[in-house]
Amino acid sequence: MNGPRVFFYVQHLLGIGHLARASRIAAALVEDGFDVTVVTGGVPIRGFPGPTVRSVALPAVVAGEGFSALADLQGNAIDDAFRQRRRDLLLAAYRECRPDIVIVEAFPFGRRQMRFELLPLLEAIEAIVPKPLLVTSVRDILQEHAKPGRNEETVELLNRYFDLVMVHADPKFATLDETFPLASSINCEVAYTGLVAAPVPPSPSQHYDVLISAGGGAAGRDLVKAAVAAARMVSGAGNWALITGPNLSQSEFDAATQEAPSGLSIFRFREDFASLLAGARLSVSQAGYNTVCDILRGGCRSLLIPFAAGGETEQTFRATRLERLGFAGVLSEKDLTPDRLAAAITSVLSAPRPPAHSLDLEGASRSAKLLRERTTLSRSA
Repeated sequence: MNGPRVFFYVQHLLGIGHLARASRIAAALVEDGFDVTVVTGGVPIRGFPGPTVRSVALPAVVAGEGFSALADLQGNAIDDAFRQRRRDLLLAAYRECRPDIVIVEAFPFGRRQMRFELLPLLEAIEAIVPKPLLVTSVRDILQEHAKPGRNEETVELLNRYFDLVMVHADPKFATLDETFPLASSINCEVAYTGLVAAPVPPSPSQHYDVLISAGGGAAGRDLVKAAVAAARMVSGAGNWALITGPNLSQSEFDAATQEAPSGLSIFRFREDFASLLAGARLSVSQAGYNTVCDILRGGCRSLLIPFAAGGETEQTFRATRLERLGFAGVLSEKDLTPDRLAAAITSVLSAPRPPAHSLDLEGASRSAKLLRERTTLSRSA
C-alpha cells in the first residue's frame, strides 16, 4: 500500500472493548487507503485486530492485583527485564513502520500502567523531523481520577506531545469536559468522530424475547448467576438466551447450563450477537462502550447493569445518560439479585420500544476522514 502509514497502539487489560473499537477504526483506515500497523499488548483474541491490518503483538500483559499492577499470562508480576523487552520491541516496531501518523489508544487519559514504554515512544516521536502526527484515541466517557494531580499530568503530556485528541463520541450524547474537568486547558485540537459502532448487522437468524450478555471480561459472573435464577421466576418468560462471555470458568458455565430452565439457552459466545440484538425484544447487559453501540444500532429495549466495582464510574455515567434520554432502563450492580433482575426485566419488557435516536454511530469512517484531512493539511503546509 502507498497510502499514509499509521502506527496504532492499543493495550487491552480486562475486556476487549478497547481492542474492538481500535480494530474497527483500523479497518476503516485501511478502507480509506491508509497503510496500518496495529500494535497490541494484551491477551491474543481471535479475529482482532483484523485481517486487513499489519499487526505486531508485544509480550502480553493483563491487569494484576489492584488493576494498577501488571502481570504476564501466567499471573506473575512483570519485572524490569520484561518492561525493557516490551519497550525495545515497541520502539523497534515504530522505527520499522516509519509512520506518518501515530495513534495511541487511551493514553494519556488512561493506561498509566504503560508509561514505561509509552513515554519512550513519545520521546522517539518528538525527536524525528518531520514529526508524525500524534493522536490520542479516547472513548466517549472517561474514568474519574480520584488521585490529585492525575488530570494535570494528562494535560501536561497532551500539550507537550500531542497534536489531536480524537474523541469517539457524539457531542449530543457526551462531551469531553463532562468527565475530564481540565478539558479547557488542552491546547491541541479536540475533535469528535461520533460513536464507533459496528456496521449494520445482517438480519437475525434467531429471535429471543430476552437476550442477556455478560460481556468479554470476567466481571459478569454475578449477572450470569442472577440471570439463570431470574429466568425461572418470570412467568411466561418466553425464549431467552444468555451469552456468558469467554472468561467464565468451565465449572461455572456447566453449573449455569445445568440450572437453566427449558426456555433459556446458554452460549459462551455468539459471533452474530449484533444481529441478535436487532431481533430481540429486550437486551440485558453491562454498559460498556461497544455493547451500548450495538444496542443503539439494534434499536431494541435495553436494561443496563453498569459495572461499578473498584470505583469505576464510566459505565454508570453512560447508563444513566441513556436512561435519561429514554433509551434504557438501569439496574445498579449493588441491586443485582435474581428477584430484582426479574422485576426489572418484566418492567422494561412492558414498556414501549425506545424512540428512534439520531446519535452518530459512524465513528470509524469519520475517524478515517478526519485523519485523511489532517494528513492532507500537514503535507501541504
